[in-house]
Amino acid sequence: MAGAAPAVRQNTDGGQGIEGEQPIKRHAIPAVTRHLQPAEPTVFTFLLGHDFSMMSLASAIEPLRSYNRLYETPAFAWHLASLSGESVTAANGIPFPTRAINDVLPASHYLFICGGERVVAPQFELGYLKAMRQAARAGLFVGSLSTGTFLLAKCGLLKGYRCTIHWESRTAFEEAYPDIECTRKVYEIDRGRLTCSGGTAAMDMMLNLIAERYGDDRATAVADQFHHERIRSDADEQRGGRPNHAVIPEPLSAAIAVMQAHIEDPMPLPDVAELARVGARQLERLFAHHFAKTPQRYYLELRLEQAREMLIYSDLSIIDVAVSVGFSSTSHFAGWFRKIFGVLPSDMRRVRRAKRHL
Repeated sequence: MAGAAPAVRQNTDGGQGIEGEQPIKRHAIPAVTRHLQPAEPTVFTFLLGHDFSMMSLASAIEPLRSYNRLYETPAFAWHLASLSGESVTAANGIPFPTRAINDVLPASHYLFICGGERVVAPQFELGYLKAMRQAARAGLFVGSLSTGTFLLAKCGLLKGYRCTIHWESRTAFEEAYPDIECTRKVYEIDRGRLTCSGGTAAMDMMLNLIAERYGDDRATAVADQFHHERIRSDADEQRGGRPNHAVIPEPLSAAIAVMQAHIEDPMPLPDVAELARVGARQLERLFAHHFAKTPQRYYLELRLEQAREMLIYSDLSIIDVAVSVGFSSTSHFAGWFRKIFGVLPSDMRRVRRAKRHL
């Protein structure tokens, strides 16, 4: 962008702000180039959801801070935002001061919604959706950390885009938004949309943005500050929710893959064994040796784990959740659910809804 670089000051929210008589009006950062001295900072605004993941937020901000320190340049600035500038509490109970989103959005290049277990309380949802749509209309890059992907989808900003979300929430997301391509990647960058599965994957995404602008060597130098040995790309997949196939035999890995592909329509053990190209007796021995349980029990727990995620992260009725994991009877589903998790599905749903409205 033309013009002299504005002065940079430290904000009370922990980021850097741009001083000047009028907010800088911009629609997007310039085309990516490997320049080494920015004309002005690239500004990231993190819109904090209720019970947001502090790990995801820190993993996104710290590479930016470290780059500024290592190269003694204000290449990046950031704000923590909420709807009205109120304090927002992370999932670990730590409150964060913020600035009002309307005060910082005009001077931003990126807007990220930072999700957690409940993303945002329902009474504030419309305000968050409005802010994200406003950012998209202004031409900002819009993204999400962890479960923030739900809100991007809800306000229509992922139509025609690839996205990702934390593996624990992926099934619920696909049930709610079947027409959106949701991958298992650690992060996805698809044109003006950046979605991240949360946790340390946010660091990989930011390191890749740094590499695009300032080169691989500088991105690696920043990664070294955090003992981050390998910068994952958007081709890397999340490992959570999957067994470590490197330490189990191929027939067992194949059988588990068959089970994961048939959650809604569970297959009899002989059919699973046939598709895994192993005998049913041998499959039973493999499960006993590696997991100390029968294949049937492993399959059942796999289905119930998915049901638990959907009870937490989706608004599907209990009967719909039961059917989606292969149960035709809610009483049968509830009985097994309580046996595995020690609580009825209805009680778990009631607790989650009560927390959402706090």
